[in-house]
Amino acid sequence: MESVTHSHHHHHPPCAPKSRKFDILHPLRRWVDEFPIKNERLAHLICQTIPCCCPFERTLKLLGRTFHIPPLCKLNPLYDNFVGLRFRALSHLADDCGADVTKYIC
Repeated sequence: MESVTHSHHHHHPPCAPKSRKFDILHPLRRWVDEFPIKNERLAHLICQTIPCCCPFERTLKLLGRTFHIPPLCKLNPLYDNFVGLRFRALSHLADDCGADVTKYIC
């Protein structure tokens, strides 16, 4: 019986960089992320408007059973951007304005 030898080596080229996926919300994300917070009234408004925790999360008791509804805010594609905006507003109020922000913290 003849033995067969291969000169073919398993060569894998380096991974190509992943192509960027098209993000239709990118301009809006960038606008929220770069939104300047320089006004104390605006910072208060942002902190009042954007909740510190998801208002949709609930625990329901029905017919002796407990049902938990998870925080649905994570389904919002701009959730992280709004949380960042709220944090920047809180930081502006506390650091630059010397305001008491404990009422805005859950």
